[in-house]
Amino acid sequence: MSPDAVLEYWFADVRDDPSALPGRMRLWFGGDDDTATDVAARDSSLAERFGPYMAARDMGQLDHWASSASGRLALILLTDQFPRSIYRGLPEAFARDAEARRLCVAGLDLGQDRELGPFERAFFYMPLEHSESLADQEHCVALFTALAHEASEGLGDALSGFTRHAVFHHDIVARFGRFPHRNRTLARTSTAEEAAYLAGGAPSFGQG
Repeated sequence: MSPDAVLEYWFADVRDDPSALPGRMRLWFGGDDDTATDVAARDSSLAERFGPYMAARDMGQLDHWASSASGRLALILLTDQFPRSIYRGLPEAFARDAEARRLCVAGLDLGQDRELGPFERAFFYMPLEHSESLADQEHCVALFTALAHEASEGLGDALSGFTRHAVFHHDIVARFGRFPHRNRTLARTSTAEEAAYLAGGAPSFGQG
C-alpha cells in the first residue's frame, strides 16, 4: 500500500493537465447524466480497490503517511471522500469525518497544504466543507477563496467553482447549524424548518 496509489486514482493526469478536469469531475462528484447503475458501479470499484486501504487506516497502520503532505492528503481522501462513495446513503459515510477534520487541521498547522497542487489542496480542505461547525465552514470559505485567487490562468474558473460550493455549504450550516440532508441517514429528527427545506428539493450531495 502506498499513498501514491490513492492519489493516482483520484487525481491521475489532472495534476499536470487541467484539460482532464471534466473526467475527474465525473469521478469526484458524478455527472448530470449518471444513472443509479453508473454510480453503483463507481462505488463498487472504489470499494474493491481501496477497501483494504481504509481497513488498514482504521487500524492505525497508515498513520506514518501523515508525515508528508501527499501522504496526509491520501489519508484525508480515505477518511473523507472514499467513505462517502463506498457507504453512500449509510451512517458509515460520515463516521470518519472527525478524523478527516483532525488530519486536515493538523496538516494546515504544518503548512503541508502549501506543498500540494491546486486540485490536491481543494481536497485537502474538503473535511472543513463537510464539517457542521460554522467556524470550520468560515475557515473553509477563506481557504478556497485564497486558493482561487492564487490560481494560475486557466484554473481560476474551476477553482472558483469549488469556492462557490464552499459558500453554499457554509450558508446551509449558518442557517441550520448542521446539514439537514443527513438527518434521515443519521436518525436525527428534522425541525419544522428543516423539513420544509428538504421537501423543497434541497440537495442531498449524493447521499440521498
